Amino acid sequence: MQPPNWAYGWFSQALLGSPGFWGVVRRSAYRVGFCLFLAALILAMGAADAQSKQRAPKPKPSSVQPAAAVSSSPMGAESRLLDIYRLILLGDTRTALLYATALVRDYPHFALAQLVYGDLLQARSRPMQQFGDALPPQRKAGQDALADLREEARLRSKAANERPRLMRVPSQFVHLAPEIRHAIAIDASRARLYVLENRASGMVVVANYYVTIGKMGLGKTSEGDQRTPTGVYFITGRIPSQALREEYGAGALPLNYPNPIDQRRGKTGSGIWLHGPSPKQFARAPEASDGCIVLSNPDLEQLMRTVEPRLTPVVIAPRLHWVHPRSLQSNRQDFEARLRAWSQARSHSDPEALRAFYEAVSIGPKIAPAVDADGIAPATTRQTDKLLPRAPRALSLLRWVDPEETMIVTLEEPSAKDSIFRRQYWARQGRQWFIIHESIVD
Repeated sequence: MQPPNWAYGWFSQALLGSPGFWGVVRRSAYRVGFCLFLAALILAMGAADAQSKQRAPKPKPSSVQPAAAVSSSPMGAESRLLDIYRLILLGDTRTALLYATALVRDYPHFALAQLVYGDLLQARSRPMQQFGDALPPQRKAGQDALADLREEARLRSKAANERPRLMRVPSQFVHLAPEIRHAIAIDASRARLYVLENRASGMVVVANYYVTIGKMGLGKTSEGDQRTPTGVYFITGRIPSQALREEYGAGALPLNYPNPIDQRRGKTGSGIWLHGPSPKQFARAPEASDGCIVLSNPDLEQLMRTVEPRLTPVVIAPRLHWVHPRSLQSNRQDFEARLRAWSQARSHSDPEALRAFYEAVSIGPKIAPAVDADGIAPATTRQTDKLLPRAPRALSLLRWVDPEETMIVTLEEPSAKDSIFRRQYWARQGRQWFIIHESIVD
């Protein structure tokens, strides 16, 4: 089926993100290039459908039911939007309009869905050349909002095409014990949050969501700079919607920013959360928060039901690097040897031996000792005097490089009453690892 003429310009801007490029080549080459892109997109979406276990089978365009039946689909709003894109690429604008009608009825505040719905309506009366092809006065008045929607469309479509390969994990996840059921990884370059489930066979991506980051991008350093921090963090609790202002949507999952590494580097600010948008919005532009990570309310509700506070790690990276777990073994073995040596020194109650693990380490402009005069980390070990003699067990090893190399370790230590969780921050100095901070996880 031949795609309609207006679809070439519409998708060259919405998905390829290179407006004006095709105008410099002949129309025949333009169509060849577009069709190659079309084939790649359809193959990628087909592969993604095969990997997904939760998506319901979709009827073929020729057997599409009325719009009322379409809305009963259990798929999320984004999956339904991507199906509309695919139908447009196939030239089936009639079915695409049917799907779009149902989508905007079910999610009336989904601005991107409203835009494609409007485009499909206008395509019935006049040719269209671009995504959001309003008349010139409307285009001029809403050019900033339209640019945001085009970028959102590009990122959502790119995420559907570039899903992580099976048996790959973000490079920060060196080790997670079975007790750590889930982990979160955020790729800012893709405006994407990935939920990984820690199974006996390995870590598997079980969900991924479009997200918004700070208005000024990444690299938070100070209060009010409207940037999103990067690093390894942990969810500290859940805040229900009833305890929040309307602008935070369905609730919030606070993060422990600034973490000890941030504090040693002099970073300030607080209140970095995963939260939802106002009920009057389905999603925000890719960079539109004051520094928090913002998901749609349906996605946030699902996330809040899935993850547990305290031990669930959250990695926020400019770009995630997905690797095979075997490639992380060398980092793990090298570090675990040092961790075992610390554990042995601690079990022997040898202050001099312990002192060697708590050297003063420079991170950024500040240098501060990590131990007191007895060679013991202040206000941490003394809280666990009644620990049993069994060695602590590492629940998670999380590696972060920016450019200093750090390892964030969560340990489970048996005690007379209950297990105690200790969190340590190690930094590599030369060829050796040293503890720069540790504390008990409340």
